[in-house]
Amino acid sequence: MRTAVVTGGNRGIGYAVCESLAHKGFRTIAVVRDPAAEVPRDVGTVHGDLANKRTVAALATALRDTCETIDVLVHNAGVWPTRLRHNEDGIEESFAVNHLAPFQLNLALEDRLRRVVQVSAGLYVKGRVDLGRTPYGEDFHRMRTYCDTKRANLLLVPLFARRWQDAGVTIDAVHPGVIRTDLGDPGGALGAVLRLVKRRWATPADGAVPIVRLVDDPGTGRYFNVDAEDALPDEPAQALWDQARELTGAG
Repeated sequence: MRTAVVTGGNRGIGYAVCESLAHKGFRTIAVVRDPAAEVPRDVGTVHGDLANKRTVAALATALRDTCETIDVLVHNAGVWPTRLRHNEDGIEESFAVNHLAPFQLNLALEDRLRRVVQVSAGLYVKGRVDLGRTPYGEDFHRMRTYCDTKRANLLLVPLFARRWQDAGVTIDAVHPGVIRTDLGDPGGALGAVLRLVKRRWATPADGAVPIVRLVDDPGTGRYFNVDAEDALPDEPAQALWDQARELTGAG
């Protein structure tokens, strides 16, 4: 039986991805912050927090103890920050969760990985990454910071593909569409208005479809906008990789 690990697997798109993978016959493990979190039937859990390098390292150890091989790792967990917060490493919250945590997990688990699917966002096109400011929230913006972190994460996909090409590990990224989740919900009156708007958006089950489709896809180093392959940003990323390695201590 193949093993799938899904971060943020107890809600929204992650819940739907877990449900679908379990239905396809995977031994499916949801990474959850709350050990009591509800997950789909026949889905196991591993407690883990993507907030900082210490907790990500602990999660990697827990997954290594649980899984001899990870046939697919779905990086689904994400944060859309509504205000500036820093983790215990002094890193802006969403930069840590959306960008550094997947990077650190990829390197910590790479000898057990077979396939990685990175859940991205079409809003990456509005992002830019200032290596001296973005990781620390010095250019924080309620809208653009999310875009910045998704761009940073996406820029490293081709570098992982090249790193793993001789090891037989593949990686692709996908924007699952505009999906009705609570991501970025600011609460209060504005949150109520946003929830009304989101009623017209696609469901988490819809968002899971293009992610699950990529699980058995043989390609690597690509980005999909839902089902259509799209060009990756043409931007040098080695300095971003080097910084992520320094900030996480990975590899």
